[in-house]
Amino acid sequence: MPYTLPIRVYYEDTDMAGIVYYANYLKFIERGRSEWVREIGMDQHEMKAEGIVFAVRRVECDYLGSAVLDDLLTVETEVANVTAARLVMEQRVKRGEEVLFHAMVTVVCMNETGQPVRLPANIRQMVH
Repeated sequence: MPYTLPIRVYYEDTDMAGIVYYANYLKFIERGRSEWVREIGMDQHEMKAEGIVFAVRRVECDYLGSAVLDDLLTVETEVANVTAARLVMEQRVKRGEEVLFHAMVTVVCMNETGQPVRLPANIRQMVH
């Protein structure tokens, strides 16, 4: 069952044509992942204090439709795959049942020096 986050399209989200500017979909799905992390009980401040942070390694996305001012969108976030070193999330931005944007996002953990590290065991357990 995907985690869902409602997002309203504001004027600041649109371009001169009056549609959501393409890069803002990446912001929408970032919010979806951030709220999902909170929802499942991960504390990113605690992780950082322990010297580990999340970083997006890869985003593969498709723009399938256009949202406009005042649309109420839903960002759906769910785990597609978990390995010892990465977490792959599938995310969709929908207006009603219509999928406007689809992304596969690969997230990794890094230490304080920017070196990749394994996902902590407690995080792997939370997302399974």
